Amino acid sequence: MEDEVLSTVEETDKVYNIKHRAYLFAKDVVLYIKDSKYDKIYFSMFDQLLRSATSVGANLVEGRAGASKNDFLKFYIISLKSANETKYWLCLIRDTLDVERQKLKELLTEADEISKIIAKIIISTKAN
Repeated sequence: MEDEVLSTVEETDKVYNIKHRAYLFAKDVVLYIKDSKYDKIYFSMFDQLLRSATSVGANLVEGRAGASKNDFLKFYIISLKSANETKYWLCLIRDTLDVERQKLKELLTEADEISKIIAKIIISTKAN
């Protein structure tokens, strides 16, 4: 089964499947948040980051299980919105906290690339 493959994806593998890439991205964000030290005032930003980053892959998985093309598109559009929201929270954290910027830059780059891939999938699906 395809979903079982998610559990076997290694970080050293070249990831071409957008579902797997979104899963690894969510995992990276979870680990980044787990290792972050921040004051209580910033809790909601990290909570929102966690929610949006993990929503990307979850909606891709839901979209693959969709009963129709419209169902597929609906979940992929939600996934794209979540990826874009994730970029917002990453930028806000970068610009308001004294954090290690290299990891944030890597996460932002990956979120941007995932957004672009999902957008292309949406556009090509609508065209067909």
